[in-house]
Amino acid sequence: MNKHNYVVIMAGGVGSRFWPYSRTTKPKQFLDILNTGRTLIQMTYDRFKSKVPEENIYVVTHQDYGDLVKDQLPKLTSDQILLEPLRRNTAPCIAYASYKISKKDPDAIITIAPSDHLIVNEGEFHTFWEKALNAAEDQQKLITLGLKPNKPETGFGYIQFLDEKGSLKKVKTFTEKPERALAEKFIESGDFLWNSGIFIWGVQAIINAIEECLPEMSELFEEALPKLSTPDEAAVISTVYSQCTNISIDFGVMESAASVYVVPSDFTWSDLGSWNALHEHSEKDSNDNVVQANALVYDTKNTLIKGPKEKLIIVQGLQNYMVTECDNVLLICRRDNEQKFRDFVADVKKSKGKEYL
Repeated sequence: MNKHNYVVIMAGGVGSRFWPYSRTTKPKQFLDILNTGRTLIQMTYDRFKSKVPEENIYVVTHQDYGDLVKDQLPKLTSDQILLEPLRRNTAPCIAYASYKISKKDPDAIITIAPSDHLIVNEGEFHTFWEKALNAAEDQQKLITLGLKPNKPETGFGYIQFLDEKGSLKKVKTFTEKPERALAEKFIESGDFLWNSGIFIWGVQAIINAIEECLPEMSELFEEALPKLSTPDEAAVISTVYSQCTNISIDFGVMESAASVYVVPSDFTWSDLGSWNALHEHSEKDSNDNVVQANALVYDTKNTLIKGPKEKLIIVQGLQNYMVTECDNVLLICRRDNEQKFRDFVADVKKSKGKEYL
């Protein structure tokens, strides 16, 4: 086990596309979405704990979720839980963790892992991940894992790579969530991969890239560096975040940095970003229904039903729908229009109140 390997789990999202199961007080990464007995963040932690020293696993989350992280990952110390005072997207999140780790270990190799991904065959994942770890040791490269697309998915980002020899490919372009027609062209071309959002790099490589691509953000964290891992950390991070640009690592760094590479990978992966993704990766009955509830189902196909065990749900005559009850919300809608879930949340916030969110 390499003492210089670190993992940063990003766990600050609100998971609005999984509403009403995912709530602002307890978003999807802290829920047992898959009925495995482990929450998504616990499954992510488990994926790395046998490969990385446990003291080298960090979680970055919103300050509202600090207690949830402590409850679900009790082996983490307070210093391993980085609390964001504001949501500023993934670039400040990654910068915060990277500068903090650089103070502890200037030779660190950092893996950035979202907290809500599904990886079915973890042995296959580790094979490709370890190739990226080895390539990152020179502290020169920014590396991501790319998945071969099997359909024109419009909810994922795409990476175009140069066809070079070896398992490491130079990245040509990044494209965020294209329209379907463009996604179909990407698949036909054969030189595009899904962007998994899992990044591997040396700590010096990412800090140099932030300095080059986001100099104002770099300056803020450089000034804060002496106070990281001290009693003054929370106060200085509050100041930094109040001045940080709200920008993703993809737009802020990866699209413009010079030494960006991808490891084409082949393992079963989903970002579990929606109810559709849950339906796709869950056990189904003979009519392609996913039933995670105390339910009786008649004349129904390709539908997801999720609800509390203490309440009986009877469903008849639906196709391609979702029926879910959680706390004070019952939702019945077609499940193939993911944008609608954001609209539902916005309308509820506007007309019904935060108690339903």
